[in-house]
Parts: sequence; C-alpha cells; structure tokens
Amino acid sequence: MPKKFDQEMEKLDNEIRKMIDISKKMLLDAVESLKTRDSELAKDVLSRKNSLYDLDNRIEEHALKVLILHQPMASDMRKLACLLKMITYLTRIGRYGYDIAKITLEISDQPQVKKLIDIPRMSRVVSSMIEDVTEAYFTEDLSRIEDLEERDDELDETRYSIFRECLTYMMEDPKTITRCSHYIMVARYLERCGDHACKVAEKVHYKVTGEWKEIS
Repeated sequence: MPKKFDQEMEKLDNEIRKMIDISKKMLLDAVESLKTRDSELAKDVLSRKNSLYDLDNRIEEHALKVLILHQPMASDMRKLACLLKMITYLTRIGRYGYDIAKITLEISDQPQVKKLIDIPRMSRVVSSMIEDVTEAYFTEDLSRIEDLEERDDELDETRYSIFRECLTYMMEDPKTITRCSHYIMVARYLERCGDHACKVAEKVHYKVTGEWKEIS
C-alpha cells in the first residue's frame, strides 16, 4: 500500500484511540457518580455524548473514504472492517455510561440501599476488557483476549447476584423498589458492555487471523 494509505490509517488509529478514551471514561465516571451520588459528575458525563457521536460519524466517514480511495486488500481490508464495527460497540458502551449518569440524577437525593461494591467492581471488569481488546487491536497480541470469556461469565454471575439481592431488599421494604430497580438496570447495562467488548474481540481476532471465532 502507498505511503498515503499508511498515513490515513495512522490518523484513523489516533481517532479511534480518542473514541476509546471517551467511551470508557463515560462509563467509569457514570458509575462513580452513582456510587458517590455526584450530580455534577453525572452532568459532565451527559455533556460528552455529542463528542462521542461526532467521533463515531467522523471515523465512519473517514474510514469509508479510505476504503473507496485506496481499495485495500487482505489484512488492510480486515482492519478497516474491524474499525467500522468497533465504533458501533464503543458508541453503545458510551451510551450506557450516559444512561447510568441519568439514573444518578434521578436518585441522587436518595440514600443508597446498600454500599455499592458489586456495581463498581463490574465496571472495573468491563474497563479491563475494553483495555485488552483495544490493545489487541493495536498490537495484534491475541493473548490479551484469551480469558475474555471468563471475565464475561464473571459479569453475568455478578449481575444475577445483584438482581437476587435487590429482590430481597424490595420484598423487605417497598420504599427501596425504585432504587433497587435502577441498580438492577445498571448491572444489566454493565453486563451488556461486557458483551460489546466480546464482540469487538471477535472482530479483532478476525482482523489478525482472517478466521472467525465466537467469544461470548
């Protein structure tokens, strides 16, 4: 491929790095705002949505121009295909952060039903998954995603644990129903973010090897 193509791909990599940072930080900051009942942090998360969406549109447009103008083959074509799918999943992860921040604003004036431990732990697991799949994308080191399914299983188990615990609280005290319903929803959002990280990993695996592998 000519030098111009390499330059364009480097620009795309820089853009996707920015999107990864925004998406992941929206999610982590949203969970932190929920944990600490920090309305200002939640509002700050909400304000980042447009930046996330703008990057999604800009990267897609840029990638399609590269595809049309340079008509890449083989691994270069797979990289562009992977990148175009990645931005969709990153947008969804950031959007879940946005939704969690909205929940913070809804219940920020109410006390915690319990000390939030499992939800922040889920967010850390998701963050590690995002970091590893994106590092695998940039370095083509697939060892970073070998245990992704195990971490996804951990998220599933924690989500159901939160669900069962919240049911107990709601049955014991109906006043907790709204807050516990939100906790259950947040756990679901985080579990879905893990699923999105697994989907990115599938695309990265194909990018590197040219072979499909289900990771979920």
